[in-house]
Amino acid sequence: MKKKVWLSFFATLGVLGTAGCGNTNNSSEAKAADDSKPVTIEYWHVNADTQGGKTVTQLVDDYNKSQSKVKVVAKFNPDMYKGLMQNLQAAVASNTVPDVVQVGWAFKDYFAENFQYTDPTELVKEVEPKQSDYFDKYFLSNIMNLAKLDGKYIGIPYSLSNPVLYLNEDVLKEADLNEKGPQTWEELEAYAKTIKDKTGKYGFYMQEPADSWAQQALLESNGASIITKGKATFASSDGIQAYQLYQNMVVKDQSALHISWDQGVQSFIDGKVGMLYTTIAQRNNVQSNAKFEVSAVKSPSWKGKEVKLPAGGAMLAVTSNDKDKKAATWNFLKYLYSVESMAEWTKGTGYVPPRKDVATSEKGLKKFLEENTMMQPAIEQMDGMVSWSSFPGDAGLEAEQKMLDMRDKILSGSDVTKTMKDTQSEINDLLK
Repeated sequence: MKKKVWLSFFATLGVLGTAGCGNTNNSSEAKAADDSKPVTIEYWHVNADTQGGKTVTQLVDDYNKSQSKVKVVAKFNPDMYKGLMQNLQAAVASNTVPDVVQVGWAFKDYFAENFQYTDPTELVKEVEPKQSDYFDKYFLSNIMNLAKLDGKYIGIPYSLSNPVLYLNEDVLKEADLNEKGPQTWEELEAYAKTIKDKTGKYGFYMQEPADSWAQQALLESNGASIITKGKATFASSDGIQAYQLYQNMVVKDQSALHISWDQGVQSFIDGKVGMLYTTIAQRNNVQSNAKFEVSAVKSPSWKGKEVKLPAGGAMLAVTSNDKDKKAATWNFLKYLYSVESMAEWTKGTGYVPPRKDVATSEKGLKKFLEENTMMQPAIEQMDGMVSWSSFPGDAGLEAEQKMLDMRDKILSGSDVTKTMKDTQSEINDLLK
């Protein structure tokens, strides 16, 4: 049963510091002292320095310097969105919940079913009724609907991403391969082997953080489905074929790496890997640090099939349970979603902005996108994006962990068919 937050009625951010002072005997000096004290809120995120963490720090610092009513404390959570959910469980148990959190799309159902949150459209109506059309005005309905569940908005779309293929053009030249890279997964497998055979370097690395987002793109683009009508269905013939190709590169040909995400991205940046399959949100990290000719192309397809790419990134959900903190949180969110802040977020990461006017605004990304061609593949393949599969119920975290365990077993050499079928059965037992 979903938990609900009952909003308190209050007017504007101007009440910060004065709410609750119902004693008319309070001196004006005491009231002034209360007013001068900022409301402190916590912002939980998953952005390491290599994926937007520095931009988070910059945005929070700039916001804190821009006004004196609110102080934002940013807290980094390791192990991506799964790690943040686990930390949020502990915070709820100790009654020390943060005020706004990043929730990955794969954890939308789990978050909604296990934590208290405030529908952002309702929050705006209460805090700043003159801005009640804020989301209709600035967001496309299909983008806002990414954060919708059972008629309620769980949060506000903040980060949108899809996976792209980064290419070390120098390595491709050395291996006598087309510098534009492969267009299909079958071609990618051949490219990776050629790179290994001719240069001694690894041909390929696919991101392996604490989620199976990239692997969903691999499987579903081949016709498999991670979840169908609430049940795991990834161990189909198409899913097995996709994972078998992946395993062949890692185990049989030893042309692909099976290491942590940070290590894999760094290996590409260091020139030790020819092709990197990871989120466009790594664009700034790759582009800023690579010492070779680097480019990005659209995600490979499977021969004769349409690409299906899970929408990556996150929404921002309001978890404050105090009326003053909710007002402060909305003030901070308005800053994060301004054209200028959204532009800085995209420049610092590579995430595609959810707000519809950022890309075309002179104050936003218009000039940046004209000059930065590495963003184009992610924008061009937006029409191939699908929902990031989210396992329902309280077993969501455990089910996702089983997907990660399955990945590790397969990439360590276990039988692909047996491992996938066993894992699928185990997950469906959890979901009963």
